[in-house]
Amino acid sequence: MQILKGMTWDHSRGFDPMVASAKKFNEKYPDIRIIWEKRSLQAFADRPIELMAFDYDLMVIDHPHVGEASRKDLIYELNKSEKFEDQLKSLNNSSVGLSHQSYNFNNNQYALAIDAAAPVSSFREDLIKNIPQTFEDVIKLAEQSQVMWPIKPVDSISSFNSIAANLGYPINEKHEVFLDVSVGKSILKMMKDLAELVPKECLHMNPIETLDYMSTHNDISYCPLLYGYSNYSREGFRNSLVHFTNIPSFDENPGNCRGSQLGGTGLAISKNTQNFQASLDYSFWVASEDCQKDLYYHSGGQPGHLKAWENDEINNNCNNFFKNTLETLQKSWLRPRYDGYMYYQDIAGTLVNNFLRGETSIDFTINEMKKEFDKSFYVNKK
Repeated sequence: MQILKGMTWDHSRGFDPMVASAKKFNEKYPDIRIIWEKRSLQAFADRPIELMAFDYDLMVIDHPHVGEASRKDLIYELNKSEKFEDQLKSLNNSSVGLSHQSYNFNNNQYALAIDAAAPVSSFREDLIKNIPQTFEDVIKLAEQSQVMWPIKPVDSISSFNSIAANLGYPINEKHEVFLDVSVGKSILKMMKDLAELVPKECLHMNPIETLDYMSTHNDISYCPLLYGYSNYSREGFRNSLVHFTNIPSFDENPGNCRGSQLGGTGLAISKNTQNFQASLDYSFWVASEDCQKDLYYHSGGQPGHLKAWENDEINNNCNNFFKNTLETLQKSWLRPRYDGYMYYQDIAGTLVNNFLRGETSIDFTINEMKKEFDKSFYVNKK
């Protein structure tokens, strides 16, 4: 029997569909067994692929890591398998936003998008009547102590990047160029204005903790920016349903949705695997429309396939989570994936978080962000 090991992340959305798909795959191929393990959400965000590639056949990864993986030759280039050439084209054409392309680097496809996500807005339909359409609306609601917003370091930089993209000034729009410092300072000021109105606990909260709170307490009705989780829109997942919608605009135009920072996950194959063909067959099946619309979603996953996002049965099951946030995903901004971006993201997240805590000045923060961004292009070069 072939035994494959896989590593994913510790949430029902990330772990349960992999276990369910492994079981189903084993029923079809009894001589292949896939064992999935899980790591924390924080480890998923910042643990180098190199620490997993030698221990696992399959890895669920975050796309900003592909630059490092490419340089170190850690995971397979899926486009080099002629058997799945047509499927790759189909998956590219059926991607939610740039989810499929996010794992393509140096003209090689390093993973398959099995999960699609980006920061969206969440709300308790039973507690709020008018959903904020602009950042000014968000501030007014926050003044009534109705807003929660996850801004631990990794989520602080996610919000900064999302607002920059929403305003039409994404970082690295021109390669190796940060963004205009005055724009960056404006974004930081907006974030500080909101941070001073939300609970202090938000400074160390992530999206899961925020949604867990919103779904089990009745004092918070809205969150403007957090990675969406369709699980919380499904009956019975938590005490109360949380609904999701597109993010507000961050300029003066209500409904001016330009998207946010693309997230989601991809399924990659380690070059150290001794079970390449089985890993390949499993990966393409999990990413397929048939699996994504059926087993993957119904076992708790959040599909990366557009047909699943547009599926009426799925949307009826989760109070239209997918249809109500699709515009944000389709217009989402793709983070840089060069080897060194993760260095910048880690440091910049702490810089923004420290500023929101009131520990540093706005000038210091933006200047340090620019300095570390410029440094990130050379930090891994010998």
